Amino acid sequence: MIIQFIELEIGLLPAVAELEAAIATRLQQHGEPLRWAITQIDPVRQIAHIEAVVTVGDFTHPHSVCSS
Repeated sequence: MIIQFIELEIGLLPAVAELEAAIATRLQQHGEPLRWAITQIDPVRQIAHIEAVVTVGDFTHPHSVCSS
C-alpha cells in the first residue's frame, strides 16, 4: 500500500451534497481517500482547491498471515 498526498481543483457546484459527491468521485480516481479538505475557494474562477491523502494498492497487515 502506498499513501499519497494529492491536490485537486474542482468547479464549485450549487449544492454542498453535489460538491461532496464530485470530490469523492475525483478522489476515487487517485485511490482510496483517507482524508480530504477544501483548503481554498477561488470565488472569481468558481474553483475549490482540495488537499487529500489517499491509499493506493492492497494493504496486508504483517500479523494477518499465520505460519504453521
